[in-house]
Amino acid sequence: MRTLAIALAQINIEDKIKSAPDENYQIGVLIGSFVPFIVLVGLAYFFYYRAKKKEKNIDK
Repeated sequence: MRTLAIALAQINIEDKIKSAPDENYQIGVLIGSFVPFIVLVGLAYFFYYRAKKKEKNIDK
């Protein structure tokens, strides 16, 4: 089941850009490919900040 989800999640961005109807679609594909990475970085920062804050409160 997991391998099926991973296979479906893998998107060939180059093919999408080549078959894009116009430049706006190309920009959307590029932004859409970076969004998951940005969300993961944001979550990592949030958890890091939260852990540091909690550590600072424990030290007091």
